[in-house]
Amino acid sequence: MKTKPGIKPIGDKILVKRLEAESKTAGGIVLPDSAQEKPKKGKVVGLGAGRQLKDGSRADFQVKKDDIVLFTSYGGTEIKIDGEEYLILEETEILAVTD
Repeated sequence: MKTKPGIKPIGDKILVKRLEAESKTAGGIVLPDSAQEKPKKGKVVGLGAGRQLKDGSRADFQVKKDDIVLFTSYGGTEIKIDGEEYLILEETEILAVTD
């Protein structure tokens, strides 16, 4: 499956587009760019073929394209394509799927 940015993850890798950082606190205080935390939430834009099992078959992913996921703070490899940030994560670095 070819993804929008032209990158196809391999094996059990997942390509995630990081969602925008919050620019305001819950109390309404506007945060400057330097104070904003990188979000740990993103949208799945591509999936590899899946983890290879001992019998040669591939395991199905627990996430699917367009899922909004939460991932570990220091997980994955950051890449930039056409000025947009993406992460290549292993499935084990994804903590949850959100609504």
